[in-house]
Amino acid sequence: MIKMCVQYWSRFVFSVLFAFGILINAKGEITRPPSVPLVACDPYFSIWSPANKLTDTDTTHWTGKPQRLTSLVRIDGKAFRIMGSVPASVPALPQSNLQVLPTRTIYTFEGEGIRLTLTFMTADLPDDVDLLSRPVTYLTWQAESTDAQEHKVSVYFDASSEIAVNQPKQTVNFQSVDTSGIKAWSVGTVEQPVLEKKGDDLRIDWGYFYVAAPREKQSELTVNSADLVRDNFINNGTLLPPASPSLLQHNNRNDSVIAFTASLGAVREKAASCHLILAYDDLYSIQYMKRNLRPYWRRTGWEAADLLQAVARDYASLQNRCAAFDDELMGDLREAGGENYAELGALAYRQCFASGKFVADANGQPMFFCKENHSNGCISTSDVFYPMSPQFLLFGPTLAKSFIVPFMNYAASDRWKFPFAPHDLGTYPQANGQVYGGGEVSATDQMPVEESGNLLLLFCAVAEMEGNTGFADQYWKQLQQWADYLKKKGFDPENQLCTDDFAGHLAHNVNLSVKTICALGAYAKLCGMRGDAAQANEYSQLARDFAQRWVKEADDGDHFRLAFDRPGTWSQKYNLVWDRILGLNLFPDEVAQKEMSFYKRMENPYGLPLDYRQTYTKLDWTCWTATLTQNRGDFEDLVGHVVDFLNTTPDRTPMTDWYQTKTAQRVGFDARPVVGGVFLQMLYNKTAWQKYAARDQTKAANWAAIPEPPKVTVILPAADKQPAIWSYTTTRPIGNWMKPDFDASSWGRGKSGFGTPGTPGAFIGTVWSTDDIWLRREVTISPATYDDLEGWLHHDEDAEVYINGVLALKTSGFIVNYDAFPLTAAGKAALKPGRNVIAIHCHQTTGGQYVDFGLVDVQTN
Repeated sequence: MIKMCVQYWSRFVFSVLFAFGILINAKGEITRPPSVPLVACDPYFSIWSPANKLTDTDTTHWTGKPQRLTSLVRIDGKAFRIMGSVPASVPALPQSNLQVLPTRTIYTFEGEGIRLTLTFMTADLPDDVDLLSRPVTYLTWQAESTDAQEHKVSVYFDASSEIAVNQPKQTVNFQSVDTSGIKAWSVGTVEQPVLEKKGDDLRIDWGYFYVAAPREKQSELTVNSADLVRDNFINNGTLLPPASPSLLQHNNRNDSVIAFTASLGAVREKAASCHLILAYDDLYSIQYMKRNLRPYWRRTGWEAADLLQAVARDYASLQNRCAAFDDELMGDLREAGGENYAELGALAYRQCFASGKFVADANGQPMFFCKENHSNGCISTSDVFYPMSPQFLLFGPTLAKSFIVPFMNYAASDRWKFPFAPHDLGTYPQANGQVYGGGEVSATDQMPVEESGNLLLLFCAVAEMEGNTGFADQYWKQLQQWADYLKKKGFDPENQLCTDDFAGHLAHNVNLSVKTICALGAYAKLCGMRGDAAQANEYSQLARDFAQRWVKEADDGDHFRLAFDRPGTWSQKYNLVWDRILGLNLFPDEVAQKEMSFYKRMENPYGLPLDYRQTYTKLDWTCWTATLTQNRGDFEDLVGHVVDFLNTTPDRTPMTDWYQTKTAQRVGFDARPVVGGVFLQMLYNKTAWQKYAARDQTKAANWAAIPEPPKVTVILPAADKQPAIWSYTTTRPIGNWMKPDFDASSWGRGKSGFGTPGTPGAFIGTVWSTDDIWLRREVTISPATYDDLEGWLHHDEDAEVYINGVLALKTSGFIVNYDAFPLTAAGKAALKPGRNVIAIHCHQTTGGQYVDFGLVDVQTN
């Protein structure tokens, strides 16, 4: 009787904790991811479950837009939900456990005498970029009897076409694409605007999403209405045949799904299983200096069929490899920082890799382009890949160099004319040149000390890992220039931005000064490794002198200041981590000890604020700060508050790195690669670092030079070459204002471009300061003589361009310079020799504003 009461009470306590979203694993640790990674491959193929239970809500893209995956199971003829919130009439099979590991997410369900395990596996094995670059996630269902009885089990899965569109209204084509040993269906948009859209809150709308399964008797695939196929499985346990071909092509109903069923047969104690493959072939992944680049897995000419055959063949071996890797990495993380740290690393791991894309350059070498998810959509941002870098550095030279090479090739080109490092390469997925701040035009709102210091530190970290400066030698001119800049400008920085740009400009930034000092020490170390003793001594002495000055001038009694000229202030000094990791030995140990003692008094329930000005913090920087003393108690204390935040936050988004330390509420930033910074603690252990780095199988080398810029010939000048007179109005027109025969005689007339003074890259001819403007202009051109006609547009913000009444170009957000934009096929076809009417609408929300348009012929070399 006592035993029964204990069992009953245990089940009651568990159910109460589970209902409130608190899951307890076997080690007694509390874990509740704000959002759970399911399919985490790249910024476009990224599906999450923002709930405690997989059946609580529908799955979404990291941006929060629906990308629904649904799974049901029939046990002895009775249907249950195990993924998704619909059909609501079908009861959920109770979820008993959730485990997030580096390469796998594992859900366990129990009921009706069955234990069912659903595993999402993305083979992010870092030693082999071939595997790491595959846009593939495996789903495995495994069932076993828990009551020693036989149970008949079958599973069902479907995926919405939402995964292949940016907006639900986009029309799609479904296609059966069976190949050797595999049955599969694909879906993609009819339009296929490859790499045409850039920005942050976007989903992919080119390429093709695949659902594939081994060609086995017990499984089937189909495409049909979601309600019809689900109802048929629920009621009959079978799968409907595909809808008629006419409904599968140019489908705009938004209710069709790719569906899968499999029978696991009569299940006893011995587990029975089935699996399928989710994959995305984006055809081209990144545009780098106007050259469209293939995903790395396609570099040898592979097509989607080759990918599907390979991943089907590798399934069993990858199951073993992923399990072994997860076990090893989790063990090393626990040893480095405890159970909380291991779970934090597991949650960060796939998010970091899925926030960017591996592509192949002209020599077939891997380049990684990360995306500023939910901050501004920039691509390859230095102050984003700097905090991201520990995860890439840990796993070897190829990964570490893969994101540095494209950035440095741009920095070394004639395009970049400043004495400090760039900020970014453009707006994802178009890496065509910096767009942040003054772009390539001015130093306004740049981050000169931040970015220059970042690169010097990263090059030294690569040299530390490899034991030589071979990689740095290739870019020595730039490294010398940036070291010289920091020598002159870095110790007491002018009023400028740093990576925490949301906090605004700050002069005399003490943490930025720390970065300078460590970066100069890193440069001295590189010089010494190159055999340049004179330079090594000069910069080493300079760094030591700066460090001694810093200790005195930043001192504020029991801590160090936020800014040299601001007594009574404080901030996290996360940039100090490199002093010990790189063996620079510039600052006395007392600096870190004094800061840490102060930090512990400043902590709030969910973490250490970034500085004294606000109660918000950055998750990545807190994990760096936690390492400063290399005291286990200090580390576990700071990291423990981060885990408390993750367990408590009401915001169910992929792990944010910017949140409030008093309320556990997210401020902004979701699904960003900076969470790779969690792995910084691992770099202090040189044995563990070398163990993982030595496994690099790819051994990338001999990257291609930056692509030659295309030849751009002006056909219809814009204001950057020759202003023109346009008709315009700021009052919404009545009627078809974009049509050639529209009467715009009542509109005003003004010289291009249209906007407000001070907007980056603008040539103001007419001031426009309202929310909207409509423009019309009649032009005469001969389009037949130009093969590659594109729009020459500068927009701030959302713009749509019509040619003879046909939509030719539509884009959102803003840019800081004129750029070439592909015209739609219909818009291009609408051009005719002689008279043409161009009509534009631009909408403004905040900040600067500007719009201007011309036409150019773009010839790629």
